[in-house]
Amino acid sequence: MAWELRGHPKQVMFHSDQGSHYTSRQYRQALWRYQMTQSISRRGNCWDNSPMERFFRSLKTEWVPTTGYQSFSTAQSAIIRYITHYYSDIRPHWYNGGLTPNESERLFREQSGRVANFS
Repeated sequence: MAWELRGHPKQVMFHSDQGSHYTSRQYRQALWRYQMTQSISRRGNCWDNSPMERFFRSLKTEWVPTTGYQSFSTAQSAIIRYITHYYSDIRPHWYNGGLTPNESERLFREQSGRVANFS
């Protein structure tokens, strides 16, 4: 979804932990098809993946009800709404100088004329 919304950028890196879904042949083939470079954390080292660990902490403490969701589809739509609307468009981020991720990326794109590169 991110790749589509950004106009199919080249030289994109996708970082994850070593979960079985990220290391599966099917997933690695999908990254290859989209010409993305895969980056995987070292086994058992949460510091490699600290931005994602922090994201999931925010999701769990800010959005997920303490009683959980009543169904998978309710959870799925609520979490998608958190990621694509609240977290990306509304919630200010200290790391971005108080800007939302989408606003920070928009300013970067305007100033540099390219999509952010984290390599």
